[in-house]
Amino acid sequence: MTLILGFVAFLTWTAFLCKADCPPLTLSYEWLDAFTVNVSWAKPTGLQCSSEDQCYRHMEGQEQKIVSTEGTHFTENCLSENMNAGGCNYSVWTRNRSCSIESTPATITVSSPKPQAEVVKDVECFKYLNKTKCSWILVNQSQNLKVSYRDEGKIEEVRNKLKECKEPRSDCELDIAFKTFDIYIHVESEAGMRTFKPKLKVHSPKMEISEEGGKFKLSWTPPEIWECCGWIYEVCYNRCNKPKECQNYTIEEGDPHLVHTVAYERNCRYEFTSRVRTNDYHYPISSDLSQITTYGTNDETLTVVAIVIPIILSACVLLSCFCFRRHSAIFCPIIPDPSVIFKEMMMNGNKELKTTTGSLYTPVPEPIEPCKIALVSENCVVQKSC
Repeated sequence: MTLILGFVAFLTWTAFLCKADCPPLTLSYEWLDAFTVNVSWAKPTGLQCSSEDQCYRHMEGQEQKIVSTEGTHFTENCLSENMNAGGCNYSVWTRNRSCSIESTPATITVSSPKPQAEVVKDVECFKYLNKTKCSWILVNQSQNLKVSYRDEGKIEEVRNKLKECKEPRSDCELDIAFKTFDIYIHVESEAGMRTFKPKLKVHSPKMEISEEGGKFKLSWTPPEIWECCGWIYEVCYNRCNKPKECQNYTIEEGDPHLVHTVAYERNCRYEFTSRVRTNDYHYPISSDLSQITTYGTNDETLTVVAIVIPIILSACVLLSCFCFRRHSAIFCPIIPDPSVIFKEMMMNGNKELKTTTGSLYTPVPEPIEPCKIALVSENCVVQKSC
């Protein structure tokens, strides 16, 4: 009987412990630098919460992380891009590992040490073989800008070891190891501050295009940003005004260059663009699409030209013939027969002579009375008879 009562008491006590709600107490936070916050709490108290098999979990967004049984704090990067209107929200709760019972979460909102503001825009960070260079556009050109940065590293090692850009008006060359890819940047002005983790990029490699055996031969030189890496090239092209097609080509580690072939239609004009990104086994780095590279000529265009141009020329010829015929008297006047010309000249000459003779002045004859003359003798007196 005593054994049964003890077993019942054990089950009752176990159920009591498993159902006990033991949330963490007095959550607080402290900023370690511009990016890093430390959240701490006190262990739950009470007889039902004294079990040593309690572990703590915390959550940022949808990601859950486990803190050790003895731990009463965690350290996280709280960036502007992860903040909501109030800041970064964290939830912490306990979980009994024996019974898998979780407590009511305790929540805390981590506020930014300075008002958040869009200080810069269009941020781009390019990775090179031996340097990393970032550029941006200052939103308010009249304000002073302060830019600091650090790599991810271990919190204990990098905390309070920020490096500053000397002249950060538009760009900055970051003084970090060439194999460093996790970078945190802090920008600050009179308007406010912003912290972010930039996405690293590389310039799109130049693509060489040649024709060989009725196919396109595409080749690139991989970006040289570290000793080796696996790259995936995305090639997109249009041909003969058809929908765009895209294909991925992979270059393995250690290959000096990449060469691939694409079927080629001679009667098509191709427009190529490409970009590159690392494969799934490396840090995510990518490039923008390259400029368009063209190759070939559309036969459709030549066909249209071959049809349209003769039609236009024929129409021009017909119009010219019509105009020429209509105004033929201007372009080709009638030339008379030379014999007719000379004949008319002779005839016209006689007419001119007659006309000239008739045009001379002819005086009007005066009337003259006839005179009678008679013979007389010597002794006769002459008498006037007229």
